[in-house]
Amino acid sequence: MTARIYRPARSAMSSGIAKTRMWILEFVNETGRDIDPLMGWTSSDDTSAQVRMTFPTKEAALDYAKDHGIDAVVIEPKPRRPNVRPRGYGENFATDRRNGWTH
Repeated sequence: MTARIYRPARSAMSSGIAKTRMWILEFVNETGRDIDPLMGWTSSDDTSAQVRMTFPTKEAALDYAKDHGIDAVVIEPKPRRPNVRPRGYGENFATDRRNGWTH
């Protein structure tokens, strides 16, 4: 069995970083998916692809994979790019704004 270990990226719908601190070990689907000709649903014979385990650290996930004989590939997360200048809501009302408040 092959698995991949990664840290999920933040949601594109928000700037928060919730659920991005844990490392995830999930198995790769080795048989592929079939499409049901009548209903159009996708199915697979490989149920291990549904398993998704979380670990607090990358080392813990690697240790689990090693102990259970799982070939694991680690995908390192891309570093988060910080804002050039952190801004807050209060700056909308600052007196030294270049443009005036429009609404």
